[in-house]
Amino acid sequence: MTDHSSTPAKRPIERFLNTVEWLGNLLPHPITLFALFALFIIVASAIAAAFGVSVIDPRPVGAAGRAPDGVIHVVSLMSADGLQRIVSHLVTNFTGFAPLGTVLVALLGVGIAEHSGLLSAAMRALVFNAPKKLITFTIVFAGIVSNTASELGYVVLIPLAAMIFHSLGRHPLAGLAAAFAGVSGGYSANLLLGTIDPLLSGITQSAAQIIDPNYHVGPEVNWYFMFVSTFVISILGTWITNSIVEPKLGKYQDSEGEAVRGDMGALSAEERRALKGAGWAVLGVTLLLILTVIPGYGVLLNPKTGTLAGSPFLKGIVVFIFVFFAIPGMVYGRMIGNMRNDRDVINAMSASMSSMGMYIVLVFFAAQFVAFFNWSNFGTVVAVKGATLLASLDMGAPLLFVCFIMICGFINLMIGSASAQWAVTAPIFVPMLMLVGFAPEVIQAAYRIGDSVTNVITPMMSYFGLIMAVAARYRRDMGIGTLVAMMLPYSVVFMIGWTLLFVLWVFVFNLPVGPGAATWYTL
Repeated sequence: MTDHSSTPAKRPIERFLNTVEWLGNLLPHPITLFALFALFIIVASAIAAAFGVSVIDPRPVGAAGRAPDGVIHVVSLMSADGLQRIVSHLVTNFTGFAPLGTVLVALLGVGIAEHSGLLSAAMRALVFNAPKKLITFTIVFAGIVSNTASELGYVVLIPLAAMIFHSLGRHPLAGLAAAFAGVSGGYSANLLLGTIDPLLSGITQSAAQIIDPNYHVGPEVNWYFMFVSTFVISILGTWITNSIVEPKLGKYQDSEGEAVRGDMGALSAEERRALKGAGWAVLGVTLLLILTVIPGYGVLLNPKTGTLAGSPFLKGIVVFIFVFFAIPGMVYGRMIGNMRNDRDVINAMSASMSSMGMYIVLVFFAAQFVAFFNWSNFGTVVAVKGATLLASLDMGAPLLFVCFIMICGFINLMIGSASAQWAVTAPIFVPMLMLVGFAPEVIQAAYRIGDSVTNVITPMMSYFGLIMAVAARYRRDMGIGTLVAMMLPYSVVFMIGWTLLFVLWVFVFNLPVGPGAATWYTL
């Protein structure tokens, strides 16, 4: 019999979540949203130009991109010149959009590793070989690492984690929550660079060039911070699961839902042998890459300084992401028998590209919005006015970034896509915070925290329905409020812990967030 005694306590949460869901559903599709934003910029630029909206250019005389008369005016795009510029650059706005090529190239390699079965096998090996005392930590950790291959963690690891906890006599929803926290709440953290890194860095670079046309942001600029964040989020996720979520769930009874145990997909002898072969391939590729950056010898070091900063190695990091996943993926596929020739490899890459159709369409409209925003000078005008306001508040750098992270987390409740949210907000926040004195690399790292921690509590997240379906197998009366209430401790603790790590990292220990990444920016 279902216990309804706790129903009234859930109603306020469910009402709030229903309101959030209703408001979110009022928003059009992200692609439609970008198309509307682009049209809005065209109309708004004409109105602002008619009223003579302008600001004093804060950049020093002689700086690249500085207005000739020292005043930045909003430029109307609803004019003959504006229309000519839109028509002549519509294609190049799309093809030249920084995240497009880098993401697609990286995904070609990741696609080979994913479709060969390598990533799935590696994830299962990691979870099944972990000691029982470390199983929670391992699941959260595996969830974070799985983000390298987009939806793999959602589709494979989360159902698997629930079944593993069930088989160990633990509450399966605790396993689901631990995996969901790693995959979604720790979305931006990782040990390796993945497709999200070039995606965000390309958007950040476009936004930074509103202030500095020559500014470059590489995919690797947050790697140090995200590498360490992987372990911090894994530890926090383990503590929350074991100390808060699982005790609250209590002992699981099979009568609460379906008795789902099933085949948890333990590795076969062939998979273990192929995984070892892929491991040797990873080692070989790693050693080869190390040879290219050995001081005094490495051919991919900076030819002028002989250092890693500004080197072809860092500028071509997307190529190495492709190689790092493609070669081990081909070795695994060959040994396991599902990649016997070049056609199989090509089919794997084609399958990866076919899954990017929605992304490519979104990029077309996002690229137009970003270009129109830059051409109109709205980005610079808003940035200068916002920077002036922030300077007048004098709240201090740590508090400023705490507020920024919280704003990003709130926006993420409504716009679940990391790229869609950053494409909209980066042209505003990056120039604004650059004018206050912070480098784009640090701004992007802070954004990634806010974008990650609220993923687990928003119904707007694209895989929320899938998580609900998996959870309902173990608890028949599972509702949105129940799932969000279960995940809320992760969101709160991740927000506090990850933000604290950021503040200590950047403002106390003055550490760079990535290779060659600056902390401060000076005009």
